[in-house]
Amino acid sequence: MTDTQELLAAATRHPLPPGYVCSADPGRFDADLVHDWLSTDAYWALGRSREAQAQMLAGSLAYGVYEEESGTQVGCARVVTDLAAFAYLCDVYVAPGARGRGLGTSFVAAVLADVIGRAPHGLRRVLLATDDAHGVYARLGFTPLPRPEQWMVLGSS
Repeated sequence: MTDTQELLAAATRHPLPPGYVCSADPGRFDADLVHDWLSTDAYWALGRSREAQAQMLAGSLAYGVYEEESGTQVGCARVVTDLAAFAYLCDVYVAPGARGRGLGTSFVAAVLADVIGRAPHGLRRVLLATDDAHGVYARLGFTPLPRPEQWMVLGSS
């Protein structure tokens, strides 16, 4: 099985619950709501400015998860990618009122399936960083870096 097939298989095992839809439509994405969520409730983005958030959204694929009937956005995620080999999943957030139903796992699965579908040559790897949601990502096949000694980082936060 290729890297892309493995990623897609993991993504398709967790469909969205009935009544929810995932979309990368920028016209549907509520950037103000997302900024409020992330800058006040997400440990990795506390205090993030609207300007920084806008630039981040402009440089990535931005996804929302929505209640199908009302159209209300209940989550967000971003993917920074070259659509050829690499993707970085970040800013994954599900609103408190929508948590506890498996929506986070299924939303990330839908995001991955969409990104993989946009990558004409497939993706070799998808990376992310998390302090507190390892279980969500493990259900989708994410594992710790197999050889962390190969990786380096510039910047610490």
